[in-house]
Amino acid sequence: MKLIKKLEPNFNFEDGRGTLTELVNNGEYKQVNAVFTKKDAIRGGFHYHRTTKEAFYIISGAIEVTASLDSETEIATFHTGDFFMIDEFVRHNMNYLEDTYLVVLYTSKVEQADGTKDIIAD
Repeated sequence: MKLIKKLEPNFNFEDGRGTLTELVNNGEYKQVNAVFTKKDAIRGGFHYHRTTKEAFYIISGAIEVTASLDSETEIATFHTGDFFMIDEFVRHNMNYLEDTYLVVLYTSKVEQADGTKDIIAD
């Protein structure tokens, strides 16, 4: 089982003005965050989500992602332009190798209507 799934943007366009990258066009995602993290920071604290899949698009920078489920562990490094997803129940943690800008797309809202969060830390 692949714990970290590589994705492809839906559409890419480039001309003399710059680039346009359409990540998704299907209404699957309910929350989108833009995140900046400094080099050598760690985010995630090995948490998981019960109802939320997360997709990450690296605008610039580099991160090392560690993911685990049951007895399986996977480590992958992602750089500018990479797009990947982590499913529900997969514990994950991110080590930022460079100052990094990324976009995170969630299939459901992390904060629920009752104020609880779909973030389960070990």
